[in-house]
Amino acid sequence: MDIKELTREQLIAWLGERDIASYRAEQILKWIYLRQADTFDVMTDLGKEVRELLSSCFTISCLETVRIQTSQDGSRKYLFKLDDGEHIESVLIPEKDHYTLCISSQVGCAQGCRFCLTARDGFRRNLTRGEIISQVRDIRNELEDSGWLTNIVFMGMGEPLANYKNVINAIAVITNNDFGLRFSNRKVTVSTAGMIPRLSDLGSDTKVSLAVSLNASDNRTRNKLMPVNRKYPLDKLLEACRNYRLPPGRMITFEYILIKGINDSQRDAERLVKLLRPVKSKVNLIPFNEHEESDFRRPETPVIYKFQEILSKNNYTVIIRRSKGEDISAACGQLRANVMRDA
Repeated sequence: MDIKELTREQLIAWLGERDIASYRAEQILKWIYLRQADTFDVMTDLGKEVRELLSSCFTISCLETVRIQTSQDGSRKYLFKLDDGEHIESVLIPEKDHYTLCISSQVGCAQGCRFCLTARDGFRRNLTRGEIISQVRDIRNELEDSGWLTNIVFMGMGEPLANYKNVINAIAVITNNDFGLRFSNRKVTVSTAGMIPRLSDLGSDTKVSLAVSLNASDNRTRNKLMPVNRKYPLDKLLEACRNYRLPPGRMITFEYILIKGINDSQRDAERLVKLLRPVKSKVNLIPFNEHEESDFRRPETPVIYKFQEILSKNNYTVIIRRSKGEDISAACGQLRANVMRDA
């Protein structure tokens, strides 16, 4: 068993059953996450018997890297093979003075969003706590300057809130300053298609940032793009966002993929202004990343800027997100782990 599957409390309980002091748990976790230990033998502040016991019961596993593709813009897409033969993808995105890592929470996705390639192969399974953590730990470990990796976004394969327990437990390690990976809560973002029952839990259980994949300003359009809207329509979603427990100084980010002739009109923008008014929010506009399996098209540049202008004039913070990694199918909505189809 990968020891990263255990929470601190579970590790303390396991040690206690073997009459090993509870403080040893934090020593072990510091070796794994702060010092990036790959074996128990290097944990020199533990007795030989404890190290041998750990080695006989656990591994400190790394994900198997099948392929790394590098984009012209410097983005790197990792294809990982899991122990059961399934595959996931993660994307390392270079920014001006740091890296952002986009990680997956599921193998495939059950949400069925029409603009997203991940949904084409359906849902296979949830990732475990350890598999989520390993994406961050393994990729940071290979960077020449690991300090440049500052931002983590749960925007890869899958719906994070549909794998809530494992995502929350992984975040607890990713953001822990005592023995974990020491990422700032402010720099970790969970993106959801709008699974309302878990939204309030997320606000109570973590202090990470929230992004909501909106993509339409009316239910008719969102129903066509995102089947989840039939169960959790816009009025209920926005009510949940209004009631979301935001940390001080934060806003909810609404992601809006602009699709030509579908949701990119001035009327759409004006409806969006009214829809978001009660929520402390900012908007990321994402021009659709075209691919051969979709008839959707990216709007013309003037249309994109007009949409942004309408929101900006109504005092919204609006960013046009220029997707990176398009030439290696690593941009927003393009992750698929193609090798699954060949297995």
